[in-house]
Amino acid sequence: MANVTTHDLIQMKQKGERIVALTCYDALFARLLDASGIDILLVGDSVNQVLAGAPSTLSATLDQMIYHTTIVRRGVERAMVVCDMPFLTYQVTPEEAVRNCGRAMQATGCHAVKLEGGQPMAATVRRLVDVGIPVMGHIGLTPQSVHALGGYRVQGREDAAAERLKVDAKALEDAGAFAVVLELIPAPLASQISKALTIPTIGIGAGPACDGQVLVLHDMLGLNDRFSAKFVKKYAAMAEDVREAARLFAAEVREGRYPGPEHSFGK
Repeated sequence: MANVTTHDLIQMKQKGERIVALTCYDALFARLLDASGIDILLVGDSVNQVLAGAPSTLSATLDQMIYHTTIVRRGVERAMVVCDMPFLTYQVTPEEAVRNCGRAMQATGCHAVKLEGGQPMAATVRRLVDVGIPVMGHIGLTPQSVHALGGYRVQGREDAAAERLKVDAKALEDAGAFAVVLELIPAPLASQISKALTIPTIGIGAGPACDGQVLVLHDMLGLNDRFSAKFVKKYAAMAEDVREAARLFAAEVREGRYPGPEHSFGK
C-alpha cells in the first residue's frame, strides 16, 4: 500500500477533501490509527510532555524524536509520517538543519519533517526542500517559542500580529513547504490564510476553515485527563477506563480470582 504523499495532500486541498492528522508516538497506536484511515501521523515533540512528563517541549532531543519516529514508522502502511524537529536542531544555520533533518529522515524512514517559525525560517525551509527534504511549516502558537510568546495563548488577535502571520504563511509556501500547521489563531484569520495559500493548512485551535485538523492523540482519547483546552474535543474517556481496569485487576489478584484455571497451564 502506498503512503500518503505531499502531492496527495495538495490534491486533497484542491478537491476540498479534509485532511486528518493525529500525533503518534509508538508502533501500536500507529497501527491502529493507520488502519482507521488517518492521513498524517505527526510524531510531535509533544511526546516530551505527554509521555516523558516534561513541562514543555523545549528539552526534547533529536535522539528522542528519532527513536519515537522510528517505531511509529514500523506501524504504518498508508499514513504520512512526519517527524517534529526539536528545539535548536534547525534554528542555528540552514546547513545544520540539513544535517539534522537529513539524519532524522535517514534513520527513521519518515516522509517529512516539521519546523516551527515563519518568515525567519523561510531560507532554511528552502534549503531543506532544495536537497529533497519535504517540510511542513508551523506558525501561530509555536510551543518551542512559548517563553518568547508569553505563554500558551491565542496568537494573531491584533491587526499587526494577524498581518505578520499572513506574511509568515506565504513565506513558507514560497519557500517550498508542502503544508503549514496553524495553531491557536482566530478562526477568521485561519480562514483567510487557508484561502490565500495553495498548500494545505492543518489547524489545531484554528477553527473549521483549515484544510485539515490535528489533535494530540492522548487529548483526543481522553487519556490525558489533566489537560483541557477549548479546542480539544474528547472522543473517548480512556483515562477512567484505564483506572477502572487497573482497579479490577488489582482486586482480582488480591482476592485470588486471577489467574483462574482458564489462564493457567497444566503439564
